[in-house]
Amino acid sequence: MGMGVKVKVWGDYALFSRPELKVERYSYDVMTPSAARGILEAIYWHPGMRWIIDKIYVKNPIHFTSVRRNEVKSKVLASNVLSAYNGGKKPLYISSKEEIVQRASMILTNVEYVIEAHFEMTEKANETDNPGKFKDIMMRRLRRGECYHMPYFGCREFPANFALCEEEEIKTAFDDVPEKDFGLMLFDMDYSDKENISPMFFRAVMKRGVIDLQNCEVIR
Repeated sequence: MGMGVKVKVWGDYALFSRPELKVERYSYDVMTPSAARGILEAIYWHPGMRWIIDKIYVKNPIHFTSVRRNEVKSKVLASNVLSAYNGGKKPLYISSKEEIVQRASMILTNVEYVIEAHFEMTEKANETDNPGKFKDIMMRRLRRGECYHMPYFGCREFPANFALCEEEEIKTAFDDVPEKDFGLMLFDMDYSDKENISPMFFRAVMKRGVIDLQNCEVIR
């Protein structure tokens, strides 16, 4: 597999929020590439490397359930922080009693995926960094179950278990489904312009349980 890895991830719940439905959150049918990248970065990240997601295998059938969660309806304003920094009396907290609100979310249940990915070296790699070193560290962390912080499926409330996938042939829940089109899905965020971070989308097509991202068209 060269500098690539296959990582099995699974959990009880997942919420890969659709950006067009912000108030009442509704999950995409499957994991997004950006969520997959976030999981790998939680396990191992280094400024000298960049994870690139190649394929996502959908191991379990797609099931949704509706839940209601207590959330707050506002955020601490940046102007309040600046005012407090300058000696003002603006509050630097949110009173949950006053701001609490119940919101419904449509989430996925009993999810399991295999993430197939590789990494590329970046200009921030130093003289002692090399692909073999990074690959060995990642494999060791996967086998030991080590991570920088607990990976999660879209929201921190929904932790993701992980392990090295050593299956030669990966079976999916959709081996007998030739093709399923999920429409436009969030691919990742474009950070090339720090003043104007923008979303990127792609047309998510699953073929026999596999979403192949290697040659997909990214829409900005």
